[in-house]
Amino acid sequence: MKLPLLAALAATALAGCTTTAQAPSSPVLVPSSDWRAVATENDRERLRNWRSTFTTALAQARAAGHGSAIAAEGALLEPDAALGGAVIPNGQYRCRVIKVGAKQPGLLDYIAYPAFRCRIQQERNLQGFAKLTGSQRPVGLVFPSEATRQVFLGTLVLGDEARAMQYGNDPDRDLIAWVERIGPNRWRMVFPSPRFESLTDVVELVPAR
Repeated sequence: MKLPLLAALAATALAGCTTTAQAPSSPVLVPSSDWRAVATENDRERLRNWRSTFTTALAQARAAGHGSAIAAEGALLEPDAALGGAVIPNGQYRCRVIKVGAKQPGLLDYIAYPAFRCRIQQERNLQGFAKLTGSQRPVGLVFPSEATRQVFLGTLVLGDEARAMQYGNDPDRDLIAWVERIGPNRWRMVFPSPRFESLTDVVELVPAR
């Protein structure tokens, strides 16, 4: 059984209403700075299969008539676009969410949302990520991983919930993602097999102005 990841994230996703959350700095205790020692087996499997999941999601969306929209996003929706060379800096970000591939019949195969507000900030020897607005708000930690990318582990805060659920307590809320640089001052988070709605969620992050 994995040790707690989000032991102090009760204060990291305080919600003022259904669409806006404040995320004050909060210490997060983890057993290791190695994400593999923290992630559940289910999440490690999701990350291992990320590329096949992503390509399947893209094929499904193209078959549903969204090929031009996918092409217009360029590197954001290219599975092998990671450039490496720079860890995502702390700061405020504009983050656009794109959901690709339908989890089940009747759901949308592709949807791109307007920009939300997100934040990266220092959490001791790691970084914390929080999506501050919207009805679905990932919150958690960014771990070092490879030369080309980092790994996010966290949970999903929904609606007007006042605090983040403990990572590992509910597989439906657990999240894992690659964090990759895909251009000058442009990053993305690739969430393979989220539990709700889509096959892959992609979050674009660009510094807020």
